[in-house]
Amino acid sequence: MPASIATWNINSVRLRLPIVLDFLRDYAPDVLMLQEIKCLNDQFPRVALAAAGYPYQAVHGQKGYHGVATISKTPLTDISSRMFCEIPDSRHVSALTDFGHGPVTLHNFYIPAGGDTPDPETNPKFKHKLGFLAELKTWFGEPGFARGQLIAGDFNVAPHENDVWSHKQLRDVVSHTPIETEALDALLAGGHGWVDLVRRHIPHDQKLYSWWSYRATDWALSNRGRRLDHIWSTADLAANSSGAEIITPARGWSAKPSDHVPVIIRFN
Repeated sequence: MPASIATWNINSVRLRLPIVLDFLRDYAPDVLMLQEIKCLNDQFPRVALAAAGYPYQAVHGQKGYHGVATISKTPLTDISSRMFCEIPDSRHVSALTDFGHGPVTLHNFYIPAGGDTPDPETNPKFKHKLGFLAELKTWFGEPGFARGQLIAGDFNVAPHENDVWSHKQLRDVVSHTPIETEALDALLAGGHGWVDLVRRHIPHDQKLYSWWSYRATDWALSNRGRRLDHIWSTADLAANSSGAEIITPARGWSAKPSDHVPVIIRFN
């Protein structure tokens, strides 16, 4: 049966629950993977999301920071999380589901932003980000990642020239520096190989963003965005993907929108 999977850095799920519910009503993805939920597990709005048609939930929360959650119309099993760089942040949760064509493991990630200075020697946050990406590369090389895997979330890297509003002006800005983009490209190509599902359906020659800074007076007018949110899969799943969509209007849906917008991948 057809299926769709969405990812969205919501920047506080409790604060922005109304727009999450609006999104679920209007777009009805089979799975929604949220990042920066910014709440503990027992504070997550399970009841409201279950009433919206998403009773299956895998939550790995953290008080006031980070946190990830995957909600689904179909059962989620084998729920687990992984710690990276020996730092106990809630940046990953995985779960197994089945849309009727075999099991799929869904990995929900919130990769560290990296701070303001792109120097791992002077900036511990940037060092953490690079270490996180390096650990992912090693992990993804394991046999279990050969097929039936999907990863999504806020990767905090805009890897290509048309994933940012100005390649020239952002080359020294965290999220688009060469060391980050090369690390993400190596991750994409390494191990068993991944497919960037958004760019599989929307060519690289098109400008494409999923994040716009809160600092812009008029985000839509300036349109200084970056594509920080990604959905990748193993080749067997990618072969059945049928389309990609970034919900740009969501950046202005409410008086207090997230600075990220939903990204959706559809499968036959």
